[in-house]
Amino acid sequence: MTDYAFAASATGAAAPPRLKGLQIALLWLVGASGSIVFIEPSPYEFAVLLAMVVFAVSGGLRLAPALIVPIALLIGVELGYSVGASELLDDPLIMNWLLTSWYMAITAMFFAMVALQDSAERVDAIAHGYLIGGVIASLAGIAGYFNLVPGGSDLLTFAGRARGTFKDPNVLAAFLVFPAVYSLQRVIEGSFWSAVRNGIAFAIIALGIFLAFSRAAWGTVAAASVLMTALMFITAPTQNRRLRIVLLTAMAIVLVAVALAVLLSFSQIDTIFKERASFNQPYDSGRFGRFGRHVLGAKMALDYPTGIGPLQFRRFFPEDTHNSFLNAFMSGGWISGTLYPALVFLTAGYGLRNVFVRTPWQRTQIAIVSVMIVTLLESFIIDTDHWRHYFLLIGLTWSLAIASSRVRLRSPAPT
Repeated sequence: MTDYAFAASATGAAAPPRLKGLQIALLWLVGASGSIVFIEPSPYEFAVLLAMVVFAVSGGLRLAPALIVPIALLIGVELGYSVGASELLDDPLIMNWLLTSWYMAITAMFFAMVALQDSAERVDAIAHGYLIGGVIASLAGIAGYFNLVPGGSDLLTFAGRARGTFKDPNVLAAFLVFPAVYSLQRVIEGSFWSAVRNGIAFAIIALGIFLAFSRAAWGTVAAASVLMTALMFITAPTQNRRLRIVLLTAMAIVLVAVALAVLLSFSQIDTIFKERASFNQPYDSGRFGRFGRHVLGAKMALDYPTGIGPLQFRRFFPEDTHNSFLNAFMSGGWISGTLYPALVFLTAGYGLRNVFVRTPWQRTQIAIVSVMIVTLLESFIIDTDHWRHYFLLIGLTWSLAIASSRVRLRSPAPT
């Protein structure tokens, strides 16, 4: 057997009820606190640090040989960044960028280890907390956009776009993709009252994403929803379940179309929507536009084996890379440039392979893997290097894939 975790929950002693309750509560808090990041350090940092300490002290973390691969790749990527930044560490911005990168890698390792035990309960706690956080962030953005909070417009919006409890509308929208997909999944597969509750949550979060006017997030939530629905259909245990998925998905599409038509009837929203929906943005086109910089940066990477260092791309071009794969080459040279794509594509492949195993956490795993894969593809046009939720998804993808792999290997072969 290739996958093994020492002191796994199946053979190790169960945690005392009070300790287990504390662990679940902390994971819920971690998921929810990710919604408030316009201050640094954010509540998320404190929640993650507290969870790390409690789980480490209480023996709630597990390790599997399969985790050696992503951990080694994560460390390799960060070592590449450290080499690239070695001559620039006197700049506080560079030092902060490097420390943040290491911190993101450590959080991914934590999530990869924490969900190897009591997988269903722990990942559901994180997902439920994340959903509540998504509702909070969305409501803040909606309130700011429609001036529902006195004096809140300047804090909760930016350039006519909702940003809620985030510094940037694009990051708010990206953060909301997972809770949108997760709540939509609960609408399609849940009981009546579960569908009602999650339908309300989905409506709030979808409105928050729309009012952030992030083209990348619009595309990501649409693509992730399609992938999630397809995986749900394929893995559905019965024909009746498949029929339900088809019917409710069709209803959801109609309702979203109607809601979009209503929103676009407001001239202010329609104007910004048309501006943002255009594919002919000035910062995208031209020799030094977003995609032109990608080509020029790729050629430049060949001449710098150790990279040019973090945040240095803007010294050569009008803006940053807006491409995490290119940024890996620019910030960490050939080391990070080759290990980063190896990490994310291997994560996506391993995660997708194991979503077909029937487990108590399969439904949540499908939502996580769907969003992770589409966010990975989004990394070709956006800098996702320091997105907290992306590293959360990467870590959970590994832990659930390993847990599912154990179930698959232990299941009796069909006769």
